[in-house]
Amino acid sequence: MNSNWRVLALAVALSVAAVAVAPLAAAQEAPAAPAASASAPVAWSSLSPEQQRLLARYGDQWSTLPPERQQALAHGSARWLNMSGAERQQARERFAHWNALPAEQRHALRGRWQKFQSLPPEQQAAVRQNFHRFQQLPPARREMLRQQWRNATPAQRQQMVQHAREQRGRNPAPHPPRR
Repeated sequence: MNSNWRVLALAVALSVAAVAVAPLAAAQEAPAAPAASASAPVAWSSLSPEQQRLLARYGDQWSTLPPERQQALAHGSARWLNMSGAERQQARERFAHWNALPAEQRHALRGRWQKFQSLPPEQQAAVRQNFHRFQQLPPARREMLRQQWRNATPAQRQQMVQHAREQRGRNPAPHPPRR
């Protein structure tokens, strides 16, 4: 039974880590801003010919875009051009999946992604590790744990989280703390 609680805690971590899909899927539409200064505009002429071709629909209005948007588009186009054909196809599929989600669900996923991004690097790594552990479970087991979590009351969920924290104390496998 203890392993059930532990794996269920992994499912909780999955809900936080699942938001990783959102930014990857949205990279084609609004890629993340690069590490460069958020206020520095990107000159159209500084883009490679391939980037200009890819971003042609923005060409006429490029100078009117906010610098953050210019940087995001420049960064995203560079990433796109460096992707293999298979990676591009996967990105297209994720983007289509993202666009098919209801607006409320996209908003919730963005919020969870921002929460994940605000975690310290070691906690992000723990969430990723738990996500990968969860993914390694047989599909039937993953679905059973998801249903168990969905059907739990808030008090039961809190008990599950507390139990997982106690298990971490006994078996120090990295798990992210709940905020």
